[in-house]
Amino acid sequence: MADSEDNVSIPHLNSLLQMDPYLKPYEKDFQRRYGLFEKQLALLEEAEGGFDQFTRSYESYGVQRMTDNSLVFKEWAPAAEALFLTGDFNGWNKFSHPYTKKEFGKWELHIPPKEDGTPAVTHNTMLKVVVHTSTGERLYRISPWAKYVTKNESVIYDWVHWDPPQPYIHKHPRPQKPRSLRIYESHVGIASPEGKVASYSNFTHNVLPRIKDLGYNCIQMMAIMEHAYYASFGYQVTSFFAASSRYGTPEELKELIDVAHSLGIIVLLDVVHSHASKNTEDGLNRFDGSDSCFFHSGPRGEHSLWDSRLFNYSSWEVLRFLLSNLRWWMEEYRFDGFRFDGVTSMLYHHHGIGSGFSGDYAEYFGLQVDEDSLVYLMLANHIVHTLYQDCITIAEDVSGMPALCCPVQEGGLGFDYRLAMAIPDKWIQILKEFKDEDWNVGNIVFTMTNRRYGEKCIAYAESHDQALVGDKTLAFWLMDKEMYTNMSTLIPMNSIIDRGIQLHKMIRLLTHSLGGEGYLNFMGNEFGHPEWLDFPRVGNNESYHYARRQFNLVDTDHLRYRQLYTFDRDMNRTEDKYGWLAAPPAYISAKHEGDKVIVFERANVIFIFNFHPTKSYSSYRVAVGPAGKYKIKLDSDEIQYGGHGRLDHSTEFFTEPMAFNDRPNSMLVYIPCRTAVVLANEEIDYCY
Repeated sequence: MADSEDNVSIPHLNSLLQMDPYLKPYEKDFQRRYGLFEKQLALLEEAEGGFDQFTRSYESYGVQRMTDNSLVFKEWAPAAEALFLTGDFNGWNKFSHPYTKKEFGKWELHIPPKEDGTPAVTHNTMLKVVVHTSTGERLYRISPWAKYVTKNESVIYDWVHWDPPQPYIHKHPRPQKPRSLRIYESHVGIASPEGKVASYSNFTHNVLPRIKDLGYNCIQMMAIMEHAYYASFGYQVTSFFAASSRYGTPEELKELIDVAHSLGIIVLLDVVHSHASKNTEDGLNRFDGSDSCFFHSGPRGEHSLWDSRLFNYSSWEVLRFLLSNLRWWMEEYRFDGFRFDGVTSMLYHHHGIGSGFSGDYAEYFGLQVDEDSLVYLMLANHIVHTLYQDCITIAEDVSGMPALCCPVQEGGLGFDYRLAMAIPDKWIQILKEFKDEDWNVGNIVFTMTNRRYGEKCIAYAESHDQALVGDKTLAFWLMDKEMYTNMSTLIPMNSIIDRGIQLHKMIRLLTHSLGGEGYLNFMGNEFGHPEWLDFPRVGNNESYHYARRQFNLVDTDHLRYRQLYTFDRDMNRTEDKYGWLAAPPAYISAKHEGDKVIVFERANVIFIFNFHPTKSYSSYRVAVGPAGKYKIKLDSDEIQYGGHGRLDHSTEFFTEPMAFNDRPNSMLVYIPCRTAVVLANEEIDYCY
């Protein structure tokens, strides 16, 4: 197989090359990548009976209770001299329970049940693996396959045997994959107005109803995989199979996902397979005492910016661990897919450090590409999409790797979506550097639409990245300290709040309707959360003041946060009715620099944006495709959204057969300054 990788046949490569002929010079690169992928699949079949069996390795590694209540412990520690199990069950005896060495660096231990037939290690008891190294060290380690770890007074996590007598049983089927993906990016720990680490149960009972009301049909859950340092935002993972215990128990997370499913909401896990925490006592690092084990040894195994370890994706046991990890979250917790973090770091040997990515295709091929990790991503996507038909995967990639979101059978990496990471950067640049009258609407439209044809994007105006301390949310860029004193509806709006509220809505609607095939919002940003996000750390005296979301502000009737919340809700509900995210890219008929007007058509819906700070237009001609009668379906200027109520919603707009801006019809509309309007044709059946 290895000799023929350059000549391998990719089933549908032609469709990719026809869609983007500029990829033709790199045909051999695609063939080599696909050849490596096919070779791995064939090896899995040969050595493990296929990927289905291979990805169920969590059923044999770590600790397993057999039908007779005997326990089997299994680990991979190739550099270890000896392994022992210690814990509450044997009075922390370091030598009474030795593992037996097997082939390929595997170790096994069988513990029979107690005389009364119950397991020798009971639910909720603490365990440790004792690793003896070739240099005479005795190391205390948590199993890489540990399903639950907790931290009490100590800074180090403890491995707790999780085998509840009454495990949670899922009651609701997974919802079908939505055609339009509207994502609510969430962090369980901050999902409360209180200054503390909030719980899974709080999220289930208090946050899920809000997400449902807002019209989001997908939750992207961050910081679930266990991480020792709360302020890492979940990006320094220590235990890959353990749901973070700081928010509650595994059963409570299962209930959260089950209740979300009952509401028709799918749940994605923010999965971190790009790197791992350097922690040794409660992480994967030096598990068997060696520099390698799960990681590359030497400099290749270290991420210089993140101060973390980098996986060796060419290692058979690393593939077993990571691919089984994906399967575990899908099977045990019933997640519906993944947002893969740090994909750019995985794809290139330089990890994106010091690389600007100009868009030259040569940057995506050649020796700088880490084909081990690229093939891992192909395998991961192929396997989860084969096993779970409705599974969704999203890539966080800033580089713009071509074919990232094309099927593996076309020579792609198999992701469903990529994050449109240039959009939030553009909005921040505009708000930082330009006066309103100097906004370049053509450049804004270019940023919104500059994406690879045939590859789906998740658009967002801001995510958790922009909410973090050191950066500013859109609301903060727009309104700053005025948000603390002038957000009451009981006092007249000043000019800063007026501008901020109108532009906040317009920016989000433009991003939602023009920027991609899915939309993402970070929790709290929908209502202009007034403060940034900063986790407790030494630098802020371990304060939780900024590690919370003040949902109470939305529940206060006289605050304008409620108005922004209501607009976000109605924006999602309007999309749900007309389905523009699932429609082909928009037809842009106007981007007028002088007027500061953008007009486009998507899903037979007309979107009109007037970004001019002072000029309203009474009879503005806009281009229209389908002829007929149009009515206002969403209007950012409505009083309930903090607008000025300048539009009459009983108005009917009739098209004229007057060609305009390359469309067959047109009509005259009134568009006030700083207003966005969505018009739909009353005679079209929009049941998409």
